[in-house]
Amino acid sequence: MKIVPGRFQSVVEMGLDFVRVNIAEDILGRKDGKRFLPILTTIFFMVLFMNITGVIPFLNIAGTSVIAVPLILAIVAYVTFIYAGIKKSPGGFFKNALLPSGVPWPLYIIIVPLEFLSTFIIRPVTLTLRLLMNMVVGHLMLVLFFSATWFFAVELSGWWTALGVGSLAFGLAFTLFEIFVAFLQAYVFAILTAVYIQLAVAEEH
Repeated sequence: MKIVPGRFQSVVEMGLDFVRVNIAEDILGRKDGKRFLPILTTIFFMVLFMNITGVIPFLNIAGTSVIAVPLILAIVAYVTFIYAGIKKSPGGFFKNALLPSGVPWPLYIIIVPLEFLSTFIIRPVTLTLRLLMNMVVGHLMLVLFFSATWFFAVELSGWWTALGVGSLAFGLAFTLFEIFVAFLQAYVFAILTAVYIQLAVAEEH
């Protein structure tokens, strides 16, 4: 890295600062934010670059639209927040997670299974499915628009070409929207990971 950054280094530094300030430190504070910054940065940029492949010509499919990728990322987030919780409070993490304070003890019969499902099952499942479904739907929409363009303009031709121009315009507009979604989903995945870590290291939650 140069003391006076060039354009590429400036873009890289802006990206790193975005994750550090708006995700890590904003959610976890300076101390824990610095501690978990490497994993949050890796998750953010991996999701972002895997999403962006969906709009790159001749690739045209997001890496995150293959279930193995979001599943592995969700497992990494899952292991990270459990590790953070156990390291912070070896004897109290699972107690805090499953037995919230201030609840009458008979209600624990209902609350413990619900908290277990919410914390240890639903979190990784929703992380996986949210990312997967957003990118699969985006891929299908782009396929639909550009396939329609080819069908109307080449297969049918004639006055149908006007419809092909319309579907092409929608396809290009949706491509720009998919770029926005790629950034948004990377941000959401990273910030939810940070929130789960924050909940795990909190004294009581």
